[in-house]
Amino acid sequence: MKIPYTVIHNASIMNAAGACGLALYNFGQTISIPFFTDSWRPSSWLGRIEDNAKLDLHTLALLDIKVKEQSELNLARGKKIYEPARYMSPAVALEQITSLLPSKEAPSLVPAETLAITISRVGSTTQKLMAGTLEELAVLPEESFGSPLHSLVIVGKRLHPVERDFGLQFAVNKDTWLAGCKRYGCED
Repeated sequence: MKIPYTVIHNASIMNAAGACGLALYNFGQTISIPFFTDSWRPSSWLGRIEDNAKLDLHTLALLDIKVKEQSELNLARGKKIYEPARYMSPAVALEQITSLLPSKEAPSLVPAETLAITISRVGSTTQKLMAGTLEELAVLPEESFGSPLHSLVIVGKRLHPVERDFGLQFAVNKDTWLAGCKRYGCED
C-alpha cells in the first residue's frame, strides 16, 4: 500500500541484526572479532562459526570497538593518556577472517563460497547492508561500508527463500548471491 514507515530497533544489535532480513531464530552463537596486533592473532572465535555452520545457523559477528583504551606503555607508566577511538570495519574483519583460512577450526569457511551480510549503522538514517561471499566483500574498499558502527553476519545454510530474496536487494553481485543460496540448498 506504499505507506511510509520507520523501524525503531531495540537498543541492542542482538535484535537489530534482524534488519538484514535473516530470521533471528536461525542464529547460533554470537562471536566477537578482536583487532589483531603484531603479537596477538586469536582465532578461537572461528570454532564458534564452525559450530554454527554444523547446525546450518547464521553467525552474528560483533566487530571490535576500542574506546578509551590506553597503550601498554601509558598503562605501565600509570599515565591516563588514551588512544584515539577505533572501530573495526567490515573490511578489517574480513581481512582478518580470510588471513586465518584455511583453518582447522573452521574447515567449512571457504571465502569463495561462504555468504555473508555486512550491517552498518543499523537503525540510523544512513543504515547500509551489503551481501555477498566473504571473498567478494573482502575486496571492497573500506569506504564502501561507510562510517561505524558495523557488524557482520556469516550466513548459515538454513536459508529460507524469503531470506534469500531479502538479501538479494543488498547483493554486491546478484548472480553470485543467488548461486551461493542455491549451493546452500535454498530452493523455492
